[in-house]
This record gives sequence, C-alpha cells and structure tokens, in this order.
Amino acid sequence: MKLAMLARNPALYSHQRLLEAATQRGHTLDIINTLKVYINIAAHRPEMRYKGEKLTGYDAVIPRIGASVTFFGTAVLRQFEMMDVYPLNESVAIARSRDKLRSLQLLARKGVGLPYTVFAHSTSEPSDVLEMVGGAPVVMKLLEGTQGMGVVLGETTAAAKSMIQAFSGLKANILVQEYVKEAGGADIRCFVVGGKVVASMKRQGPEGEFRSNLHRGGSAHSVKITPEERSVAIRAAKIMGLNVAGVDLLRSNHGPVVMEVNSSPGLRGVEEASGIDVASLIIEFIEKNAGPNRTGTKGRG
Repeated sequence: MKLAMLARNPALYSHQRLLEAATQRGHTLDIINTLKVYINIAAHRPEMRYKGEKLTGYDAVIPRIGASVTFFGTAVLRQFEMMDVYPLNESVAIARSRDKLRSLQLLARKGVGLPYTVFAHSTSEPSDVLEMVGGAPVVMKLLEGTQGMGVVLGETTAAAKSMIQAFSGLKANILVQEYVKEAGGADIRCFVVGGKVVASMKRQGPEGEFRSNLHRGGSAHSVKITPEERSVAIRAAKIMGLNVAGVDLLRSNHGPVVMEVNSSPGLRGVEEASGIDVASLIIEFIEKNAGPNRTGTKGRG
C-alpha cells in the first residue's frame, strides 16, 4: 500500500516507528508536513498539492496532527477523505476529541465515568463552583492546554477561589474538576487500536507533582488493567469515533474515570513500558480496514 502521514516533525519517535513498521510490512509511507499542503477548493475533483506535486494514489492516511494546528490539519484530512483515501482517524473524530468540553459532554451523555467537572468562563461565584465539584482540592484546566500545560492544582479553598477569580479576569474558558486524591498523582494510559486495548501503562508524576505527563518528568511502567478499565477505554474511544486513541483513566474510589481521549497518542512511552510493538499493530489495522468507500463521513462532517 501507499500510505501518507500528516506530521510536522518526521524525526519524532512515534513517526519514525510508524515509518519503520510500514516499511517492514512492505508498504511505502510518505511523511507530509501538514502545514505545507495546499488545497484546490473549487476543483470539480478534490485536489491537493505538496511541494509542487499532486498528492494522489494514496490508499490510507495516518493523521498525526498537532493540537496547535487542529483547524488546518483537519481541513487537509477532510480533503483526503473527499478523495476517498482511508483515514486512520477521521477528521470529525479528531475535531471532536480536541474539544475538551465537547468530548466530556459526549462521554457523560453515554454514561462514562468522569471526575466531577464544572465548565466556566467569567464566574463571580467561585464558592458555588467549588461546591459543585465537592470542594478543594480541585484541578483547573484551560480548554486549550496540552501535555499538562495550563493545568493547576488548587489545594485549599482560598487558593482555589483565587485561581478561579484569576482565570475569570483573563476571560478564559476553564474546566474545574475534582482532584482524585486516591489516584496518587498517577494515571493509566490505555492504547486502543480498532476497538481493542492493545497496550497500557501507568504514568506516575515526579515527587510533589500532581501531573503525570511524561513530558513533565513523569515515569511510566507496564500495568495490568481491570476488565472494567478495559471496557471504559474501549467505550470512550468508540464514543469519540476514533480507531486509534490514547484513553487516560484515573483509578478513583467509585471506579475508573476518564480524564481525556487523545487522538494522536505518542508511542514511545507505551511501547517502552509494555514492550509491545504498537506501531506494527496500527499498520496491521490499516491493512485490514483500508479500502474504497470505507470513510464514514467522506469529509462531509
């Protein structure tokens, strides 16, 4: 097969592993800088160009679209879909998962366990917000934050109120969530491919850090997940419409709760922690599923 990958940095571990896996299985994979693609919108036939050449003849596209370029990246992916190129994850599903508020609302509507969460913009009632999530400590997140950026912990009622008021002064959209103390600064990343959890890892934040992101100095090791955790992760990915997803769970006293569903999960941490060749499993999934008329929205979403 002839595969395309939408990615801005070919040197990243995840992108090199996917290239390696595709090559080992007899495929060609072109890594295309997402922001360098240009689209002919008015053409009778959907058309894209890259470095002066038409992008044609691809059987499938692997979107590795960074959060900061979601708008343009999903537009490029939609064009591939309109050209009937099979997407590993569809543009609609990626856009859905990148909207933190919308994704939580969709999960809640389907009964998936979540931390108590309040969405706010410029509230003058910080005490009421705190009461709705069960009081301090609370975690506050900017909707646009990624990899632990824009996330703060309000450990006391006074500190949490001050932070809510500060965010209100910035006219920022924020999520205020209960702090799941029993998780102990750790979360579970379940890597879902094709409706199955193929690998998982436990991420632990460094001493004194409540965020477990590996980019912020956290560590990862293999973990055995429970049947309930497996079921929740699979359901969350399905609700988002993602074939490949990293579902982040916390182990709370009332069962697993979903923190986030990532549409472009990194491979390094989970492959090193679990010893599983996740990249090859992704390419194998494409082999089994890519083909004409296999895109649900065909770019219409």
